[in-house]
Amino acid sequence: MGRRLPASGRVLVSACLAGRECTYQGGHRANAAVLRLVADGRAVLVCPEEEAGLGTPRPEAEVLGGTGTDVLDGLARVRTTAGDDVTSHYLDGARIATERAASAGCTAAVLKARSPACGCGAIYDGAFTATLRDGDGVAAAALRRAGIDVMTDEEVS
Repeated sequence: MGRRLPASGRVLVSACLAGRECTYQGGHRANAAVLRLVADGRAVLVCPEEEAGLGTPRPEAEVLGGTGTDVLDGLARVRTTAGDDVTSHYLDGARIATERAASAGCTAAVLKARSPACGCGAIYDGAFTATLRDGDGVAAAALRRAGIDVMTDEEVS
């Protein structure tokens, strides 16, 4: 906790943090700081997985063989617990998130921690054992590459 949101301007946020029921399980992860952004009209919502066509609910997925940066570079894949390759959806979601942030003039993003799309700083390692590895999810990595200040819901106050 403790990172401050920008005092002004629009902020890209994971839609689940704004109360939209779009997590892979079909729920939400409403966050007080994000709800304040919504109330102030500053939040720009995105769910990279849902908007890239994966739907809600959807199978659990993790980055296998690296991080979101590695997925962007073609060095790692995103797979579901059943072994289905959903990398193309995650790449599409990253593109959607980056385009939305750019078109809305966002300089910062608050994203869901540990998500294979939105995780910032730590994501699950692809073994589906709840083991974390350092790195970002696919959309978070793309947003960082675009110069967006990315933080997790667990960091903002």
